[in-house]
Amino acid sequence: MELKLYNSLTRQKQLFEPIDPQRVTMYACGPTVYNYVHIGNARPAVVFDTVYRVLKSLYPNVIYARNITDIDDKIINKSIELSQDINEITEKFSQAYFDDMQALNTLTPDHIPYATDHIPEMIDMVQKLVDKGHAYAADTQIDAENGHVLFSVPSMPNYGELSKRNLDEQEAGARVEVADYKQYAGDFVLWKPSTEAEPGWESPWGRGRPGWHLECSAMIKKHLGDTIDIHAGGHDLVFPHHENEIAQSSCANDGKTLANFWMHNGFINIDGEKMSKSLGNFRLVNDLLQQYPGEVLRYVILSAHYRSEQNFSKDLLDSAWRTLDSLYGFIRGVKPVEAQLNRSGDAFKALLDDISTPVAISELYRLAKAVNQASGDQQTALMQELKGVADILGLLQQDPEQWFTQARSDDQLSTEQVEQLIEARQQAKQDKDYAKADQVRQQLLDGGVILEDSREGTKWRRA
Repeated sequence: MELKLYNSLTRQKQLFEPIDPQRVTMYACGPTVYNYVHIGNARPAVVFDTVYRVLKSLYPNVIYARNITDIDDKIINKSIELSQDINEITEKFSQAYFDDMQALNTLTPDHIPYATDHIPEMIDMVQKLVDKGHAYAADTQIDAENGHVLFSVPSMPNYGELSKRNLDEQEAGARVEVADYKQYAGDFVLWKPSTEAEPGWESPWGRGRPGWHLECSAMIKKHLGDTIDIHAGGHDLVFPHHENEIAQSSCANDGKTLANFWMHNGFINIDGEKMSKSLGNFRLVNDLLQQYPGEVLRYVILSAHYRSEQNFSKDLLDSAWRTLDSLYGFIRGVKPVEAQLNRSGDAFKALLDDISTPVAISELYRLAKAVNQASGDQQTALMQELKGVADILGLLQQDPEQWFTQARSDDQLSTEQVEQLIEARQQAKQDKDYAKADQVRQQLLDGGVILEDSREGTKWRRA
């Protein structure tokens, strides 16, 4: 089977050929842990989790790393704002991120490197760049803070290859205020000084901390190697983050390519507007999970092609929930089976074509309807195929009965209350008190619970 992926570096869809088919490597940029993550952060996590699942279906050994940035100016500022220890903040929001990702049915990456655990590797990379003439310590007479080490952008002839920006464009696009200690406006920080009140580590350039771009380069090298198969992240990271990663890694590793494939997901807009702090339209995953099951959020994210912009709205979430209700309804009561991935099926073919999840989802729906209409061995075979598609998409991971009985708002009847009322109704029917039985049924209906009577007994679901 041939997997084709859009490569942001070449701006075209290419056949994916791993460096080593026995050890496929992928890295995705993770969160900076100073707050709960928003839905824009969730999109790359879900998208590249799906890529990971596709790769695992094709290759015997796939190594996926997704980092945690636990040292950054944003974290330091949060610590000052809250008068709270930095470690407490990073531990809290790292765990919150893991909880959110679990709710979204993402698989745990093979490596979850923390930036602060890789300081020696970062210092070593900076030293190599300095020794090779690709980085310089700032002039101490100009650098009042003393301790900045910067990457020399002009030292890399092909800088800007990923973002398609040349040096003139870089200089023209630089901020109006450029630090005096920079030799070139586009030079970026590898190492920066830390005050006594800030976290810091001893280095040849004094006590300080790493620049954001440096962190990923060092962690990739340690856990995956000099050159990896796929580097992934949001489109907003193309420049400067990923461009700078390429520069650091390539120059430190004797010109080796950092990644053969670069994958970037599109932006998420909220009700037709770009998500931004100024508009106050951030949608935190943690908040959304109080209103919707994680599978609903995952379904919404996968319902659009990963490279396209996506408009996020309440209507879209509600529609996705109804669709999942339909899917679970089609397979409700069907005997559980082991997944069988149909590699010649339309769903898998769609995933092999640059991870076309909308097409795969439509095929999932077709299969669910077919399961509902079939019986016997045919139903079993269709259900196995359905499970194969669902597993690779990370959808339909709950027992249908569990899906339909989960509370859908804070004011709904609890599962225990529903079960008690159903027992009361059954008792009333045994006592031939049909008026009371109807009364209980109406009480359940008013509480958002629909009963479905059959020969096998009474099933229920949330309205």
